[in-house]
Amino acid sequence: MSFGAAITDAEGLRLTPEEKRLFREMNPFGFILFARNVDTADQVRALCDDFREAVGRNCPITIDQEGGRVQRLRAPLAREWMPPLDHAERAGEQAERAMYLRYRLIANELFELGIDSNCAPMVDLAREGTHAFLKNRCYGSDPKTVAEIGKAVAKGHLDGGVLPVVKHMPGHGLSTLDSHHDLPHVDLSQGALEQADFAPFRALNNLPMGMTAHLVYDRIDTKPATISPTMIGLIREQIGFDGLIMTDDISMKALNGAPEDVTRQALAAGCDVVLHCNGTFEARTNVLEAAGEMTDPAQKRAEKALAMRQKPAELDIPAAEAELSALMGGQVYER
Repeated sequence: MSFGAAITDAEGLRLTPEEKRLFREMNPFGFILFARNVDTADQVRALCDDFREAVGRNCPITIDQEGGRVQRLRAPLAREWMPPLDHAERAGEQAERAMYLRYRLIANELFELGIDSNCAPMVDLAREGTHAFLKNRCYGSDPKTVAEIGKAVAKGHLDGGVLPVVKHMPGHGLSTLDSHHDLPHVDLSQGALEQADFAPFRALNNLPMGMTAHLVYDRIDTKPATISPTMIGLIREQIGFDGLIMTDDISMKALNGAPEDVTRQALAAGCDVVLHCNGTFEARTNVLEAAGEMTDPAQKRAEKALAMRQKPAELDIPAAEAELSALMGGQVYER
């Protein structure tokens, strides 16, 4: 049986009987956790077990654990990090190694809880006008530097047994609006975009999974990238990304319409799987039904992505922490 073409969430700390039934019937590809799903280490592990038991397989479970403002796990479950942009800038020439160690430690925390994916690296370029919701989550403003840091972040995840999800394809840094609330537009030529915002994604086009951006690139198409066949085609052909393409959360206000309608539009545009978060049980049901099963090409990409999961390499945590502190001239997280 093919995977369901959706990644979804749950309401609380454990699955309800109704959620178990829904997930058993619809077989979503994977799941995502939020702060409302997190209490203790044992509880998170039990919830991850609930998800996997419901679908009867070792499905991927992802999270947003960038560090800084966007991290669902907080102390004492996880280290509290400075924002990624501050970390990378403070590390200077040592940013690649410092960010590798940061995300290797994050991957270790996730894997120990049963979480085997993370929505990072985020290789959007920080611009002068980048909206505050995004800017300090970036790694820098130079495409080559951001790409190299992004590669290090991805390797930190993979070495820790965690699948990275590169975002937000094909580039969110020119957004002056928060796509959680509004639909941003970008007025830059495709040639200029390929030299800048698209470049880091091209450099990371071999990663297993990627997430779309809810932005309109006005000189290329009139639709947001997530529901634009033109933009998904560009991601595939110009950027060369052949991994699993998942949407950003389709419940964000940048996209108009009922979630089930947006689901159909995104899959028709060429996305492999939709991400639906923070909806009611009814909305979740409607999305899973609208998504249906993955297409054959999407299923192959999903299986290829899952095959990149590996047993974590051994990690000397005190040594990694000491090296990172030495690189940074002091500790860059709290416990």
